[in-house]
Amino acid sequence: MFLGALLGALINLNGSGRYIHWGFIQISVANLVVIVLMVAVFVLAILLPFPRRKGGGQ
Repeated sequence: MFLGALLGALINLNGSGRYIHWGFIQISVANLVVIVLMVAVFVLAILLPFPRRKGGGQ
């Protein structure tokens, strides 16, 4: 609860949102940031190797 109040104090959520326009595409900056972060996590999940067991098992 304290962390939520602290983050709420740092970011003003009472203002109007900012939007980016590309022709007929309109997206808010917050949604664009979330999409970029999701794509980055997806790419990292594909590129990073899976942990492997060390030993003589199967």
